[in-house]
Amino acid sequence: MSELLRKYGRRALTCTLPTLLRGVLQIVMAFAVNLPLFIVAVLAIAFIPLGVGVVLVPEVFRAIRSVADQQRTWAAEWSGVKIPVPYRPEPAGLGPFRRLRRLLADPASWRDLLWTIVNVPVALVLGILAGGLAVYGLEGIVLAPWLARVSDYGWGPFWPLKDWGVVGVVAPVVLGAALIAVSAPVGPVFLKAHALFCQSLLAPTRAALAARVEELAESRSETVDASAAELRRIERDLHDGAQARLVALSMNIGLAEEMMKHDPEMAAKLLAEARESSGTALTELRDLVRGIHPPVLAERGLDGAVRALALTLPLPVDVHVDLPGRAEAPVESAAYFAVAEMLANVVKHSGAGRAWLQIEHSGDRLIMIIGDDGTGGADPAAGSGMRGIERRLAAFDGTMAVTSPPGGPTVVTLELPCALSSPRTSPSSGTA
Repeated sequence: MSELLRKYGRRALTCTLPTLLRGVLQIVMAFAVNLPLFIVAVLAIAFIPLGVGVVLVPEVFRAIRSVADQQRTWAAEWSGVKIPVPYRPEPAGLGPFRRLRRLLADPASWRDLLWTIVNVPVALVLGILAGGLAVYGLEGIVLAPWLARVSDYGWGPFWPLKDWGVVGVVAPVVLGAALIAVSAPVGPVFLKAHALFCQSLLAPTRAALAARVEELAESRSETVDASAAELRRIERDLHDGAQARLVALSMNIGLAEEMMKHDPEMAAKLLAEARESSGTALTELRDLVRGIHPPVLAERGLDGAVRALALTLPLPVDVHVDLPGRAEAPVESAAYFAVAEMLANVVKHSGAGRAWLQIEHSGDRLIMIIGDDGTGGADPAAGSGMRGIERRLAAFDGTMAVTSPPGGPTVVTLELPCALSSPRTSPSSGTA
């Protein structure tokens, strides 16, 4: 009987061991990480008037967000509770004061801070309940029979064993096995309760979700307008360019057929003009196709496409691309045309003698930095080119940050969330 109970207890404990460890990990994380981060964050906010907090607060909140992201991962893996990330995308190139203001204006930052302190008692209680039943039951199976033989002390505060005889040995073992058995289904319930608590603070609020829906609706509307404008441009280019040349080509060939018998020399001239018109029409069609989706982009990816684009510009462009793989085709296309529009702006408006282009992938984001040594003063609100880039990037949750003081230099940072595939082994760089 005793051996059977011990075997059953070991098996039940094996089933509850992951829950026990996870409960302990939640407690350790709350006291060893959350509580110190809360104290440091409060001190950093208090030091903002002294200037030190301007630098410290963003770094502390970044650490808090990392801990919160880890909690989101655990909630999904351990309990199946998905906690969406509520943070607003942060454009690159922000100064320390703008970055601090943007961070403190984000409601998710304050909810994270509240979570760091409230999670301490909640994780303690739910973590103990998740794994404590199994530990208490194990004590009843292993220690209580031995204590009944050697002392008057029993199993915890509920089982004084003095003068109990056999009951003082058997009862703790039976109750301990029952507690271990109960802890197997009950422990995950307490872990899920903790995940749901975290979800209540770490997930986006209804107001944030409503704002996000409104933002996506606006982005979709702008994307539809941009697509309609692009379609009209293609139709116009076909009608005024290649189509007109093909009509003229057909007329020349028909006239040449009629004059072949009466004036062979004139017919030969018309055919030569038709051949020249066909070549021009073919060139225009190729240019139109490049404007829709450049073949080099499909064949060689973003690296080869921007390098080929830089070679066509009338000023030298330093190009550095470090991409371990390729993004999805729509993201590559959006990135390529954004870079092409920015380089076109450099040529038309900057008066620069040199430009540079850097593309890399970091933290699941494609980062493109375009700079020039021109006169500066670029304003996204003043021209349709940059607004068009913003609309194109907004369809992919991308951002654009412009730094262009009078006198230059101008630096534009474009970011697109994306994942890469088809790994490549080495980066490439050079001057075009």
